[in-house]
Amino acid sequence: MCGIAGIFHYETVKPVDPKRVERMTDALAHRGPDGSGVWTAPGVGLGHRRLSIIDLDGSPQPMRSADGRAVIAFNGEIYNYRELRRELERGGAHFRTDGDTETILAAWQKWGVDCLSRLDGMFAFALYDIDRRQLFLARDRFGVKPLYLAQLEGGALAFASEMKGLLANPLMRRVIDPLAIEDYMTWGYVPDHRAILKGVEKLPAGHFLLLDHGRAPGPPQQWWDMDFTRRETGRTEDLSAQLLHLMREGVTSRMVSDVPLGAFLSGGVDSSSVVALMSESSAAPVTSCSIGFDVESVDETAYARQVAKLFATDHHERIVSSDQFGDIDRIAAIFDEPFADASALPTLRVCELAREHVTVALSGDGADEAFAGYRRQAFHAREEQVRSVLPSGLREPVFGTLGRLWPKADWAPRPLRAKTTLLSLGGSGEAGYARALAILSPEQRELLYDAAFLRERGDYRAEQPLEKLMRDAPARSGLDRAQYVDLKFWLPGDILTKTDRTSMSVGLEAREPLLDHRLIEFGARLPHRERLRGTSGKWLMKRTMERYLPDDILYRQKQGFVTPLAEWFRGPLASEARAIASSELLTGNGLFARKALSRLADEHISGRSDHGRVLWQLLMLERSLRHLKPSA
Repeated sequence: MCGIAGIFHYETVKPVDPKRVERMTDALAHRGPDGSGVWTAPGVGLGHRRLSIIDLDGSPQPMRSADGRAVIAFNGEIYNYRELRRELERGGAHFRTDGDTETILAAWQKWGVDCLSRLDGMFAFALYDIDRRQLFLARDRFGVKPLYLAQLEGGALAFASEMKGLLANPLMRRVIDPLAIEDYMTWGYVPDHRAILKGVEKLPAGHFLLLDHGRAPGPPQQWWDMDFTRRETGRTEDLSAQLLHLMREGVTSRMVSDVPLGAFLSGGVDSSSVVALMSESSAAPVTSCSIGFDVESVDETAYARQVAKLFATDHHERIVSSDQFGDIDRIAAIFDEPFADASALPTLRVCELAREHVTVALSGDGADEAFAGYRRQAFHAREEQVRSVLPSGLREPVFGTLGRLWPKADWAPRPLRAKTTLLSLGGSGEAGYARALAILSPEQRELLYDAAFLRERGDYRAEQPLEKLMRDAPARSGLDRAQYVDLKFWLPGDILTKTDRTSMSVGLEAREPLLDHRLIEFGARLPHRERLRGTSGKWLMKRTMERYLPDDILYRQKQGFVTPLAEWFRGPLASEARAIASSELLTGNGLFARKALSRLADEHISGRSDHGRVLWQLLMLERSLRHLKPSA
């Protein structure tokens, strides 16, 4: 696992200053504390920071191919590199190292861009072909590994694993993109189709970019996508056997490592399944790491201990206090862009614990998206059934009107909190799912924005890209479309960003075995009843894991990391809530209305409303802007 950075002059071939590339890669030193390197040629420079995982001494980067005609800076792991290597050797390729990096070089020289479909792994890389004078940038299927891009003055493209690598380049402009603020205030993160700074982009998951000297960059090209249009047939028992085989393959392929390896263990279905399958194929006890909380109602360590005891793991746990807000500034620096998923704090803690014992940790990320494990997916499937029997001309006048009139009652029992459901039923399925995912509705955002910001934002709404993605999805049903959007939008923007940044901030490599692309493709083909029964998601996965895990692990209510935001902003962070309203970064530059933010803080602190999550969003945005130091 590593960090990469570089510069490519596409307009005019100019020398690249190695010191400039070195500064960019040094900003990523946390991603690769074990080594660094820079390579330059006319018009191009590649930089690399290395965290040694495989072939510890033999694969320094940037790496040249055996024939010297191509150079690569690579971040990630290719799990099938040994099989690819044998195939390439049969075709005449020669190798000088024992790692996966050189395999990518040889694969490119044999298959060109088609090499991507042969790579099983997580990756972002920059490969320069000296003969073709062409730069090849690529990102893995799901976006496990990040890659930021920025256009620089003078016809150059800079790229880096994190935005801080770009910011180390003195030519970078730091101007906030107002549309990214709209995106962030809707989702709590800046999705992959945008970045917080103007002129910065993210190479989308499953895409590549080819760059030539003398030609302006074209749009990224998609090389992989999910397909929900086909269905598996067969008995449940047969489908379960296929699923178990694919899960085993995903886990065992990701256990290849020349350094200590372990797993995150929360005691939930996904991480417990990974630990079970790791234990099955490991001769030594698996190292498992869990964190708990000093508040019993949100502490899951008893379940984690139960699984650890069941599989005799080498278990480590740490209890942390619920007042973790002392790391707010550190989180802002880790993520660069504003990131309001409060579970980033406990995720950072479990990564710190794991790094004390291992260098690689397997996680359970991806199963909820792949096998319909989120309640919102089940609710959406039900709402789509209602929409299918009521004409749209009737839905909006009835449900839309009721939704607008229904009071917003965060304090009420769930059955009485019907406003979002009614508004959702009044519109299209895509609009309804976007509303279910959003932290703030369009109406709520309008109340917070300054008039100047509303003029600059114009007609754009953050829901529009998600709704289009959902409409155009290769899918057959509402459940398919919801899962497709979660895999393409939510997963790379929130879940994988959180895991990548927190793990790499402490020099830990996190691997996601349940995101093996063959497993995800199989999940997309499963009949509905094998994914979702009633409101119970991941049905076939849970049924399959019954041979390994007890029912109180498989069928208890989903919990996840919980952070007491409401209590924080009525207690130790009350002063921060009030300070938000007077922040020049938020209200002094035409982003937010000062009176609206002041009212938000007062209502929350007094207990009249629960605005904890929104206050956390605003606080993390303010801290991120402090970190970025944007220009006017």
